Amino acid sequence: MELTIVLAAIGTQEILIILLAVLLLFGGKKIPELMRGLGKGIKEFKNGQEGKA
Repeated sequence: MELTIVLAAIGTQEILIILLAVLLLFGGKKIPELMRGLGKGIKEFKNGQEGKA
């Protein structure tokens, strides 16, 4: 319940600031690699929850 309230409180400007900070910290070439790793992690988590190997 609290997570929904926090996510609803984040506006467009805050999201843009966060994305800009990530871009500055990691650089444009590193972001796709980070997102790919995040996607693989989420996929493995979902498979683990479903009981798949």
